[in-house]
Amino acid sequence: MADDIKTEQHGTPDPLRVLAGYLERALDRATSVVLMRHEPSICTVYLGDPSGPREDLRQIAAIPSSTADAMLSGTASGSNHIPIDGQPYRFVRSFTLIDDAAAVVFSA
Repeated sequence: MADDIKTEQHGTPDPLRVLAGYLERALDRATSVVLMRHEPSICTVYLGDPSGPREDLRQIAAIPSSTADAMLSGTASGSNHIPIDGQPYRFVRSFTLIDDAAAVVFSA
């Protein structure tokens, strides 16, 4: 992870703390977190099933691409088991296409 990423308690980088919040929301709804970059500087965050219709994805945030990049550098493709602020998170990070646009998917 980049040295310039801010960290707070337990040395957790802020972008991973943001990801944890999205993962918690996804768990509450038994769904996935989907990141799509529609512009170079902005990444849109959705909750939903990436294999379903695009209109069923619910937009929950727009974050700077630098935050999304830090989330990706702090996680790995495939299975992840990482502590975020002392709480263990288990999820799978994968890639897919949604309407011919690349998307990163975090699924519990």
